[in-house]
Amino acid sequence: MQRDQEVTFREATAADLPQIVRLLADDPLGATRETPGAEVPEEYFTAFAAIQKDPNNTVIVAEVGGEIAGTLQLTYIPGLTFSGGERAQIEGVRVVSEQRGQGVGQALVGWAVDQARARGCRLVQLTTDRQRPDAIRFYQKMGFRPSHMGMKYHLA
Repeated sequence: MQRDQEVTFREATAADLPQIVRLLADDPLGATRETPGAEVPEEYFTAFAAIQKDPNNTVIVAEVGGEIAGTLQLTYIPGLTFSGGERAQIEGVRVVSEQRGQGVGQALVGWAVDQARARGCRLVQLTTDRQRPDAIRFYQKMGFRPSHMGMKYHLA
């Protein structure tokens, strides 16, 4: 993408899953936990169907020139903190490797922040693995600040 090309956003469809799974697997960490291929495993379709049924969840794709250039999942979480304020959680941000550094990620995450703001969310949160220093710099450049220590307990 040249920087003057428009990035558009839309809700993902099940037909987008092969490309989304390839995006999720297109880095050293994702390659260890995702299973892209000619046949997308049924588990992805099951998860996608659950996301589609949940009004507080959506998977978005960014397109450049009619082609998928990036994706993310946006989840709205009601809570009692922040005086009962809702928060937005951004997960699974990926940009096609050839498009990285061209503004697609900034447009995609910026779009998600704008959606959260328009909905009245009190904050937008995300996590990124410490093994992704480029992603950490990218999010900090966009205004995200490391405020908490995230912890995970893997069950499988």
